Amino acid sequence: MRDVLETLNNPPYDVQKIREDFDFLKVGESPTIYLDNGATTQRPRQVLERVSEYYKSENANPLRGTYHLAAASTEAYEQARKRVAKFINARTKQEIIFTRNASEALNLVAYSYGFEHLEEGDEVLITRMEHHSNSVPWQFVCQKTGAKLVYAELDGDFQLDMDDFASKLSEKTKIVSFTGTSNVLSSEPDVKKISEMAHSVGAIAICDGAQMVPHHKVDVQDLGCDFLALSGHKMYAPFGIGVLYGKRDILQHMQPFMYGGEMIEYVQDFSASYAPLPYKFEAGTQNVGGAVGLHAAIDYVEAIGFDKISAYEQALGEYCAIKLRELGTCNVFHPTKGPRGAAVAFNVCGVHPHDVASILDYKHVAIRAGHHCAQQLHRGLDIESSCRASFGIYNTKEEIDAFIDGINFVRETMGLTK
Repeated sequence: MRDVLETLNNPPYDVQKIREDFDFLKVGESPTIYLDNGATTQRPRQVLERVSEYYKSENANPLRGTYHLAAASTEAYEQARKRVAKFINARTKQEIIFTRNASEALNLVAYSYGFEHLEEGDEVLITRMEHHSNSVPWQFVCQKTGAKLVYAELDGDFQLDMDDFASKLSEKTKIVSFTGTSNVLSSEPDVKKISEMAHSVGAIAICDGAQMVPHHKVDVQDLGCDFLALSGHKMYAPFGIGVLYGKRDILQHMQPFMYGGEMIEYVQDFSASYAPLPYKFEAGTQNVGGAVGLHAAIDYVEAIGFDKISAYEQALGEYCAIKLRELGTCNVFHPTKGPRGAAVAFNVCGVHPHDVASILDYKHVAIRAGHHCAQQLHRGLDIESSCRASFGIYNTKEEIDAFIDGINFVRETMGLTK
């Protein structure tokens, strides 16, 4: 606790200065204490201004026109692709495919790779903690191909049980798809180790990085995963922009996920050929404004520094978990050992999560309540739903203290205090 308090009382960056960039945090006489960053983040002024500038002076359909405005839009779009490639250390911008979000990116792999490479008797190994976007597509692909979907379970500290994972990994395993950070438990599986283990049996490794990339510096070449999915809106960028990173040699042999627009090369009456990477996976008119916003968001967080962001946000999560446990009235679903991130799932004893969130909202505290698109995980925990407080670069110790006071108010409101 001492180290946590030291980090929060002496942050590695100027949190108050960062907060000044987010107009949302200053709205109204009683600003909302926003603790739902795992669902989506607020956007800083710098991102909003860059997107506005694009639509004011560079807006045109990219890749298609020969006039100067179309060229400016194309340049903005491709510069964003280069920025993402540099951000995650991809070998080339051809390995960066823009999607709407991480869910679409994961579906792209399931459809374009899964249907082509799975057959009856094969296995797809995922974990108990997966978001529906990384479980339901594999359910569907396995149903259609005859492959078997296998779950690796958790240990008693809400981490991935690596012994169980290893016992379920075999020569039958063709795909290993897993989260880099649980959106509920905040557990952080070892992406590099899991990728190496998958490759040792000839399987590919797919990492859902939606909750990992906003909080940690990511180097895909070091991690070794074959695919990585991310969502811009969880990292201070606009809605509607996501990324699929894929190794070029794998992407080149995959069929397109969607058809039409710039992904076409030539079309005959009964056949067609497709554009080279990455365009063969980007059908239709693209969200250039979103890509430009993602570029600006990457610039913003890298200017702060991911070593500083990771240290501060982990301290926020640890402080929140400790304070919730100290209340003695909550069940906390958060690891006590090993890598863990900036979200804390919990339940207030005797109070439904939806009631907790609604009563906290009366106190201007915004948290998440429900199954967080992870029903299999909650079933494994023997609960139907949970509350979740999740933190970003602008949250503070004082906001967590107010949140804890709010939990006491919840119990008073429900008549659970003497």
